[in-house]
Amino acid sequence: MLFLPAAALCCLCSALVAMAAELIQDDLTLTRRAGKNVSFSCGGTDQCDSTYPLVIWYQKKDTETFTVILHIDKRDDKEYKDYNHPQKDDFSAVYKQNSSELQIQTVQPSHSATYYCSCWKKDTHRNLYPIFGSGTKLYVDEQVVKPVVSVYPAASRAHLEGKSSLLCLASAMSPPLVQFSWKRQKKNGTLENLTLAEGQQLELREPGRTVAILLLNQQENSTYKYRCYVKHEGGTVEAQTEQELPAPAASCPPEREPADLPALQQADLSFQSQCQVKLLCVLYTVLIVKSLVYCCGLSLLMILRNKGPSTNCTHAD
Repeated sequence: MLFLPAAALCCLCSALVAMAAELIQDDLTLTRRAGKNVSFSCGGTDQCDSTYPLVIWYQKKDTETFTVILHIDKRDDKEYKDYNHPQKDDFSAVYKQNSSELQIQTVQPSHSATYYCSCWKKDTHRNLYPIFGSGTKLYVDEQVVKPVVSVYPAASRAHLEGKSSLLCLASAMSPPLVQFSWKRQKKNGTLENLTLAEGQQLELREPGRTVAILLLNQQENSTYKYRCYVKHEGGTVEAQTEQELPAPAASCPPEREPADLPALQQADLSFQSQCQVKLLCVLYTVLIVKSLVYCCGLSLLMILRNKGPSTNCTHAD
């Protein structure tokens, strides 16, 4: 029983980076005052393998590694705390239909951390691999302040190639974690969610603000208004303004030679082009690193799983 959570812990860092979250943790953050109670939810556990029906909960503090708190058995709703977590007596867990909850009855400042749920799933070849929630970060004794959200057209030459970009800025929020989403509206039409096939998003974070850059693949003869939405613990905030992007022209005139442009404009376009190339390089580098880490994590998991039975116990002669 102990081997499975231990193996999951070994590859947790790799898997969280490389794999899209499959368990559902809707809360990005939770804020509580010391002495209050809190619970973290984890949905989608119906997809967990029935052979190892365990929902495992981890704690990740900012300056520490992942540690297992406990696991709960879906079959009998029993929790197990055989992991020597220093705060294990502060936690309890329950299992309801297709979901698990981790609970803290009396919140203390030392509980400030991010909490992840995990379980085991089988692939098409019936091999086990871990799946995770996206994590919920607990803030203690913080004030909840909604973000201020604005949308701007990003300076870029991408529109010359049938693309446009928008920048959504969220600032002055507490806690600082947010999640972006976009909607668009055709003239006299209804709002519709923006899909990944219609645009790519890159997020940049710094203290006090988070920026999402949306690169759009525009279609001919289509003019849309775009709205940015920011999910925060204080509620979802819509951008104060909406941006309208016209459809690209059916045919573009030949590009002017750089010599025909004023020197200042040439420098500005060159700088914008360099920034765009750097952003795309960062994006593709992250995707490549994710793929490599994913392969390494799965290899490590299979090695640990194969060696597990021989290291569980020793027999006396």
